[in-house]
Amino acid sequence: MSLQLQVVPVTPFQQNCSVIWCDVTRRAAVVDAGGDIDRILAFVREHDLTVEKLLLTHGHIDHAGGARALADVLGVQIEGPQRAESFWLDQLPSQGTMFGFPRSEPLTPERWLEEGDTVTVGEEVLDVLHCPGHTPGHVVFVSHAANLCIVGDVLFQGSIGRTDFPMGNHQQLIDAIRGKLFALPDDMVVVPGHGPFTTIGEERRSNPFVADRRYG
Repeated sequence: MSLQLQVVPVTPFQQNCSVIWCDVTRRAAVVDAGGDIDRILAFVREHDLTVEKLLLTHGHIDHAGGARALADVLGVQIEGPQRAESFWLDQLPSQGTMFGFPRSEPLTPERWLEEGDTVTVGEEVLDVLHCPGHTPGHVVFVSHAANLCIVGDVLFQGSIGRTDFPMGNHQQLIDAIRGKLFALPDDMVVVPGHGPFTTIGEERRSNPFVADRRYG
């Protein structure tokens, strides 16, 4: 396995910003640079990585608030989320005001992502799943080679993403988890947007919101 991953917790919400890199080329991507970009840059430099792009799962401030500033520092482009997420990315300034974050300007990525797209990191390829419900344009990044998925705020250890925000949809979230994420291998590692890692199989067995036993 040449895809490596390290979580760099950022923002007062302790969001799991993930630095992923190809061990062969040392080329990297930063997933969900919500803030604290100096901390992210320090990790990248310490490990002698070349960041070639930023990836976003969705447009909430703790996931996207530092993305444009970091992309500008590194001279790279932003890929993702799905284009329905413009609803949230356009509101980054008001989100920052609401939660006391540093100001972030509205953001439009250089590449919107759709279900079935792929993104590359060095020689590694990750599949893109569109998993709405928490937000309308939320995407998930899946590495079959490394047996891991970066799921943002769709699925957590023992929980699921909130759907009480504007444009949230509980049934869409359940359908995305059970129809798309639970189609992945049981031993696949789940990297959520907050909290500890889990596996697909563990959540299928024990997650009180989406476990198989709840749905017969």
